[in-house]
Amino acid sequence: MKRMVGTTVRGIRAPIIKEGDDLVNIVVDCVIKAAESENFSLRDRDVVGITESLLSRAQGNYASIDDVAADINEKFSGAIGVIFPILSRNRFANIFKGIVKSGKKIYLFLNYPSDEVGNHLMDPDMMYNSGVNPYTDILSEDEYRKIFGKKVLHPFTGVDYVEMYRELAGGDNIKIYLTNDPRTALKYTKEFLVANIHERFRTKKILLDAGAEKVYSLDEILSKPVNGSGFNPDYGLLGSNMATDNKLKLFPRDCEEFVYKVQSVLKEKTGKHTEVMIYGDGAFKDPVGKIWELADPVVSPGYTEGLNGTPNEIKIKYVADNELNGLQGEDLDNAMKRKIEEKSKDLVGSSESLGTTPRRITDLIGSLCDLTSGSGDKGTPIVLIQGYFDNYASE
Repeated sequence: MKRMVGTTVRGIRAPIIKEGDDLVNIVVDCVIKAAESENFSLRDRDVVGITESLLSRAQGNYASIDDVAADINEKFSGAIGVIFPILSRNRFANIFKGIVKSGKKIYLFLNYPSDEVGNHLMDPDMMYNSGVNPYTDILSEDEYRKIFGKKVLHPFTGVDYVEMYRELAGGDNIKIYLTNDPRTALKYTKEFLVANIHERFRTKKILLDAGAEKVYSLDEILSKPVNGSGFNPDYGLLGSNMATDNKLKLFPRDCEEFVYKVQSVLKEKTGKHTEVMIYGDGAFKDPVGKIWELADPVVSPGYTEGLNGTPNEIKIKYVADNELNGLQGEDLDNAMKRKIEEKSKDLVGSSESLGTTPRRITDLIGSLCDLTSGSGDKGTPIVLIQGYFDNYASE
């Protein structure tokens, strides 16, 4: 019988990881035990994904809000303009507590109608009906409340984020403005913490070009240890999230070293050459809340060489409806397989690849891993993907 199964994805259960655990061997043992218990075989080019939080926890890569405050005080001397953070209890609240604990005057500037990843501060239709122009208008907190109401609740979390950030600031030490032009902030201070994620380089350049004196971004806060804290030399506080009410779990370090160790031990114990990656948030958008999931700076902070690049695929339905339109049944199947086997090594711009929208393999697989493991109580922080690099012609 011809092969009937293509890609398969399995969420693999793992023990609760603590600082100092031998995560390499834990991952390898979990994958091997899963194969034994479910009676499947590991193959060359299987992909093993490990969620970033497992590696951070094993590394003990944590920092307190006191550590954040200390680094803020080290880098800033006066009032701080905090520019375009996302609206999040998990991602930004503890960072903001650390900024507040520095004791500095804070000017908080929020994007509208939504933040960088799609969390809304207002109903866009209400915004346009009110005559507010998001490209030019700057709203004070009072003006925002006058137009949009005393409570503006996020549809998923039920949180009023403007109110939340004000309460975290704990008094009159904060002014909040809604704007989409970071240069607005120069009216209030010359020192800035750029808090957006994917647009941070552009935001920093705009501020510096406009005359800002000090500009740091979140990837430059806790990029080194502070009083023995955790740190991340590449991403600083980006990719961090709440561990406790006064502690952050940071994005993991040394990811490339880790994935190659897992790959090596799996090869030693199974004889199979696997690809291995660390994954964080997947890169996808919720169609109801309009939230783009990617609150981490990258989908994958570390992966083995075989996961480089983008897919190079033909669009089966396009070829079937056009070039092979006169064939059917077994003749069509065989012709399609030949077409796949003989395809060009670079299909970019080719009509036969129309609609395949090649993205980076790590972004695609990382999103698949994130959707499989979830962020709740599934208990499957390791994901095994088989057959991902197969196609219709694979036997």
